[in-house]
Amino acid sequence: MSRFLPADHSKGDESTVGGYEAVHARPAALDAPDGFPYSIARMVDPLHGDPRGAWAAYLMFLRWRRIGEEGVEGHVETEYLEFAATREDALDALGAWPLRRAQDLLNGLLAFAEPAALDDDEDDA
Repeated sequence: MSRFLPADHSKGDESTVGGYEAVHARPAALDAPDGFPYSIARMVDPLHGDPRGAWAAYLMFLRWRRIGEEGVEGHVETEYLEFAATREDALDALGAWPLRRAQDLLNGLLAFAEPAALDDDEDDA
């Protein structure tokens, strides 16, 4: 069930990945060239012994179904994009990225991804 929460522009810059999430109390959603809607999740992994930092952050783009029951039906991920000494610093650095840059990353990932398999019931008949 969805709920309406008015935007609170005092919480950040909605043109950034993290700012949008803070202002709207939900992740940003993007339209993609494959016709599916995607939402952005900031992810972080611990790194052990890496000179760039103890934590690495990346973006995961969750692909939402267009037909049928609402839900996630796939995703694509970036490589590590930000490195920091703490988990929070890595997430904050990635949160400062402009949404336009995230859109460009998603478009690039999809340009190199294999096309999604299509269900074609006629072939099964």
